[in-house]
Amino acid sequence: MAAPAGLELTFLGHQTWHITDGLSTVLLDPILADAFGAGDLEFPIWPPRTVDTAKMPVPDAVILSHEHLDHFHLPSLDLLAKTVPVYTGMTTPQGVVDAIEVLGFAVRRLDHATPLTVGDIEITLYPAGARTLFWEQRVAQPLVRRAGTTDADVFIGVDADVSDLYIEQLADGVLKPPRLAIVSNNAQTVPYGALGADNNLLPGMDGPRNRKTGIEILNGLLIDYLKPLDGVRDVALCGNGFTAPRSPHGPFLYADHAALAATANTLQHLFRVHGPRPGERLTVPYDGGTLSSSGAEWVRIDAKAEVSALATQRAFLSEPKDVEPTPITPALPEGTWEAARALLAEELPRLARDFVATRTGALASGIHDYLRGPVGSRRAVLRLLDPPGGTGSIESYAWNITGPAFELVESTGREEAMAIFPFGIEIYYQDLIAVFEGRAQIWDVVGGSYQGWHIGEPLDSPVYALFAALGEHQRPDLAARCYEHSLTALGYTQAATA
Repeated sequence: MAAPAGLELTFLGHQTWHITDGLSTVLLDPILADAFGAGDLEFPIWPPRTVDTAKMPVPDAVILSHEHLDHFHLPSLDLLAKTVPVYTGMTTPQGVVDAIEVLGFAVRRLDHATPLTVGDIEITLYPAGARTLFWEQRVAQPLVRRAGTTDADVFIGVDADVSDLYIEQLADGVLKPPRLAIVSNNAQTVPYGALGADNNLLPGMDGPRNRKTGIEILNGLLIDYLKPLDGVRDVALCGNGFTAPRSPHGPFLYADHAALAATANTLQHLFRVHGPRPGERLTVPYDGGTLSSSGAEWVRIDAKAEVSALATQRAFLSEPKDVEPTPITPALPEGTWEAARALLAEELPRLARDFVATRTGALASGIHDYLRGPVGSRRAVLRLLDPPGGTGSIESYAWNITGPAFELVESTGREEAMAIFPFGIEIYYQDLIAVFEGRAQIWDVVGGSYQGWHIGEPLDSPVYALFAALGEHQRPDLAARCYEHSLTALGYTQAATA
């Protein structure tokens, strides 16, 4: 067999990469099914594609960068031979490791001082940068290269600020700038009128100009993010590669990375930008030559479905309309109402405490005046829609910072609530219960039925407080329930761990 000429990185969609030097193969964050999701809700991959795992070159190792549901998918892992070792970082929650082991895999943790060698491929997992948002701080960013070299490194900047340790090694000359940097576009921009995590219901705070533009996305990814990687010659875009359930607007805006890359190459001269589509293979040559592109026959895009979805997007953009939220989970059967209320009463005190440590909590605790003058101790409101036995009604809980506690209060109309509380959350009662029961994750809810308002900067939104308080990092117990649900659906039980 001829000696490998370089690293071949085949893009499988969203943020999944199949990496080989022709002799050994590594699979990063495998989403191999047509959609992902930790509960019953599914997020279809965009553009729609199928991966023929029978024809896919078999991986010698799987790398898991972190635990979020668009990177960690038990049904996809279950498609692989159980003899393939799975590697992840030191900070991945133990519940993730336990769930993978139930499938029958051996899981090994790597720290940033211990590179993994798979044949002649060397992978080092770097810790996320210190400025990374709280719920992404467990992310491990892989540096992939040919063992013993540093001339054709590939840095994969997964969902976090560039690792400070990696930047330090670049500055000290221990490493050369990466030949290829892969950056993840997580903008998830929706058209005006559609539901999005960054929407703000306060009057004047939402409108067409409050949605991110492609220009802003490119500046953030290629100028701000890559500033520490001066000298990089090639950049590849990934991410934004799924559609949210119940998306009447079709895919996210600016999810066409080929178009973004073409625009970027017209507007800047610092490096060459690539926007691979699923099935496209980028080859990083060891000899310093030009990075080339080819295709993998075992990945196929559903062109008909893609054209249809883009037509839906164009129609929505031409005639924007307000999208009304709907619950993402089934209504609670009457026989479960009492248990649901007991679970809510059990969980709200912890949620109230966890809110204190968020940016929402810090700003809410520090303000003194709002629309009607001095504010009291109640600074935010949780509005639960369609409570048990009350379809069409709202059950409201005010967040009192002196407890802290969520206190049941009389519900008002939304405008009245916005005039009283500087922060507000609207979630369907059944969806919040589903998160507490492990039938959904908070990412599902925010992508499907959440609405809210807030003062301050975008990151002061209660959306991010919910991520911080209910994400896998803070509530591994809730995540473990969700994994158990997925394992059961796959036919695995806890007995499999024995």
